[in-house]
Amino acid sequence: MSLCLMEGNEAVAWGAVASGCRFFAGYPITPATTIFNTLLKIMPPAGGICMQGEDEIASIGYCLGASMAGLKAMTATSGPGISLYSEQISFAIGSEIPLVIVDVQRLGPSTGSATKGADGDVQFMRWGNSGGLPVIVLAPVDVADCFVLTMHAFNLAEKLRCPVFIASNKEIAMTKESLDFESLERPPVIDRARPGNKDYFPFTVRENSLVPEFLPIGGSRLVRQTSSTHGDEGYITTDFNIISRFQNRLKNKLESEVGSFAFHESFIEEEAKSIIITYGVTARAAKAVYSIRKKEGRPVSLLVLKTLWPVPEKLIRDKTEKANRVFVFEMNMGQYYGEIMRILPDKKVDLFGQMDGRLISPRQIMEAVGNG
Repeated sequence: MSLCLMEGNEAVAWGAVASGCRFFAGYPITPATTIFNTLLKIMPPAGGICMQGEDEIASIGYCLGASMAGLKAMTATSGPGISLYSEQISFAIGSEIPLVIVDVQRLGPSTGSATKGADGDVQFMRWGNSGGLPVIVLAPVDVADCFVLTMHAFNLAEKLRCPVFIASNKEIAMTKESLDFESLERPPVIDRARPGNKDYFPFTVRENSLVPEFLPIGGSRLVRQTSSTHGDEGYITTDFNIISRFQNRLKNKLESEVGSFAFHESFIEEEAKSIIITYGVTARAAKAVYSIRKKEGRPVSLLVLKTLWPVPEKLIRDKTEKANRVFVFEMNMGQYYGEIMRILPDKKVDLFGQMDGRLISPRQIMEAVGNG
């Protein structure tokens, strides 16, 4: 397979299989269902399992069990399903269970508009777990990103033993584009670090590491799992010192690594005094504006974020260093805007947020930026 015409959801499915994913469970929901449909065709021939749960809660539960048993696992849903995933997301964070979760966002709130896109789950993916510990959220712009970022998502889930979200959008997921597989820069596939023949506790970390090694449950050696606060051996604990060390490790293992996975595209013009910051499908309109303004001799810089959480703060500060004014465009009412304001308190930051089922157009971006 070289040059293909496919939608974003299909590219996610192929990226998962290329990453070694061999278990998928989900429940049909627009606009994520074609991930499920594609995997039903390509997962079994690859030696994997693709199944429908009786609901979203069961589906992500199956994935957690499969992951704990040693398989790379993925599930996919949209906003209403993410709401139901919340408790199991917390379990994955606290018990350090690798998992890729695809959220093909649609217009909310609640069931909203199933066939209209939005980026309204950006904060929910970050904060939709009890305890508020960080998660990784990657945001594709196009079909190629859907494939490559899915591979990165699996690598990060395996390397850091955590759930990783792909924040897709109905417009990316269900738009067909030509994809040249041979031209894609695929990351090398990463698998979980496993211990040798030595004493093993499921949450003990090696020296100079923040991530425990992995053994699957159900093997020849005992592996304990619990959703409660626990020590290195997996037993429940109420010891303040152990709990504090555990919580800080879960926080630091992601935040200390964000510089290594701060995926983005940037178009920085030396003479530009303004910069556009955006993500997801809106980046496509922003790129058009960048090109138009450059041809007109009125350059504006552009930063497209593909890692949303943890916030790549150093990247954002570095790319906006020479700009006096920052314009944030997103298909919601300003869910990432607050982060940009927090990071850049010395700059004028303007928001253009729209969440009515329409894409943000190049014309709207041009008008909002004006002569900036």
